[in-house]
Amino acid sequence: MNIQLYISKKNFDVQKAERFFKERRIKVQVMDLKKHKLGERELQVFAKGIGLEGLLDKDDKKVAEHPASYCGLDSYLRDYIIENPWLLKAPIVRNGSKCTIGYQPDVWEQWVKEG
Repeated sequence: MNIQLYISKKNFDVQKAERFFKERRIKVQVMDLKKHKLGERELQVFAKGIGLEGLLDKDDKKVAEHPASYCGLDSYLRDYIIENPWLLKAPIVRNGSKCTIGYQPDVWEQWVKEG
């Protein structure tokens, strides 16, 4: 299992996700989006299930005020997200082509069972 944890900000859900994998002794590669630029392919994997708008953390006041929150065109939204990874909900957990956004221990538990 190759788990990648994408974070742009440290919040309670990120801490819970880190603890979930640590308690199960599952090695996690943490990708801090402040240091590592998000790639187009990664963004496509993230958006595959819920769309680009679903990736935005609209509960965050700073994100809600950003033009990306009101942009309906995927091409512009993609550019906004790549240039401003802090717009994303955190954490984004990736296991190959599978991906979750936010704290979703039930899905991760299923990944663990699948091996």
